[in-house]
Amino acid sequence: MSERNDHRDPMTQTALATAHEEERSQQPLGREALDVAVAWSTVGLFLIVLMGVIHSLSIILIPIVMAIVVGMILGVAASKLSAYGIPGFAVAVILSSAVALVVFLVINSLVDPLATLAREGPGIAEKAIDRIVPYLQGVRWLNFSAATFSLNSISMESLISRSGDIIAVIGTNITPAIVQGLIFFAALLLFLYSRIRLRKAMIMAFPQRHQRLRTIRTIASIETVLSSYFATASMMYAGLGTTMVVIAYVGGLAMPFLWGLFAFLSSFVPFLGITAMTLALTIAGILTHDSLVLALMPAIIFFTIHLLMENLAFPAVIGNNMEINPFLVFVAIIFWTWMWGAAGAMLALPLSLIGMTVARELFPSRRVVPNLPS
Repeated sequence: MSERNDHRDPMTQTALATAHEEERSQQPLGREALDVAVAWSTVGLFLIVLMGVIHSLSIILIPIVMAIVVGMILGVAASKLSAYGIPGFAVAVILSSAVALVVFLVINSLVDPLATLAREGPGIAEKAIDRIVPYLQGVRWLNFSAATFSLNSISMESLISRSGDIIAVIGTNITPAIVQGLIFFAALLLFLYSRIRLRKAMIMAFPQRHQRLRTIRTIASIETVLSSYFATASMMYAGLGTTMVVIAYVGGLAMPFLWGLFAFLSSFVPFLGITAMTLALTIAGILTHDSLVLALMPAIIFFTIHLLMENLAFPAVIGNNMEINPFLVFVAIIFWTWMWGAAGAMLALPLSLIGMTVARELFPSRRVVPNLPS
């Protein structure tokens, strides 16, 4: 009898196991539910504390994280330069100097337009209100009038009397930016110089051989994904910026080259960049043209081209291996913007790429092959 029970049909054993699992699922959880709740509560408390630490140390973490991301993007270039026999410190100096040169050129190209905007800001705002209010008054349920946007309460005397507060606010924002810039370039230089040793330390931190191999694959995949993505994005966004120069020139907008630079830079911030760019083009078009159709045409053309590029051209070039869920990217942008402001919005996409790559390497998808009858 016992031998017959020990040699049951596999299908019978499967049916008994399924029935046992169904019986357990009908029973109250009891202490198991409490253990699960305690475990998730511990994880939740850890995440809350971690977010608090990340937010409180933002002035230090933002430039360091940005330096690591930029250093990993330049990892492929650093490897190629090292293959030519260039010493590691020289490679770090060359690449960090190239990044500093690009940042300097971008800031230098924005100084004069921003100074002009600050000098003529009140007049531009008043002109924009005079142009926009008639369109808003046409929509009766909005209940807009010219008095709603009145700037009469803002006088030169009030601005002069509050100049001390304005200077204090500007100084409070500029000083941390300068400190973060110095931390960024120092961290980038040191990361590029010691990235091989850092990689070896991370690999040797795992005792098992398969763990070390997986770490090697993960680091290499992160560098490849970031480098490929940003190289491709830079070329495509450069084409978009050139197209924006043509749109601004044909549309009669002032400083078309500046519009092209804005289009190029804003495209690196998903969702928020295109939104800000479209709104800016709409306002500039209304200020430039009396006709509403001509005023909205630059914004419509740019938005359409950007939409087609992001949804058709970009996935075709990048491929499915780097495809990211748009909802997850949107949530990441909202989260990191809440944590670190504008810098967090810029870092949201690179951090999403890193997280996606790590998850794919740690939890590789397995293709299920059905057992077809022979």
